[in-house]
Amino acid sequence: MLGEYKRWGYPEQRLLIGGLQFLGGLGLFIGLYFKPLIPLSSASLLLLMLAAIGVRIKIKDQPIMMLPAVFYALINFLILINSTF
Repeated sequence: MLGEYKRWGYPEQRLLIGGLQFLGGLGLFIGLYFKPLIPLSSASLLLLMLAAIGVRIKIKDQPIMMLPAVFYALINFLILINSTF
């Protein structure tokens, strides 16, 4: 995985990005019991995934390599919409 972060141009931010993803996932889990946390967590993860898509576009990655980030961005968008309306 370290090789991927180097390829993306963010080897020093690996722990920060992973930590933010972990906190977002934990927030969604805790949101099962404390509902106000769901929109915040899903919006945060959505922003992370949009940034990931932007990085992959910037480094001219193949479209198929973007699919996981697009998939998770879509899921978090749907969670955000569903939890706010």
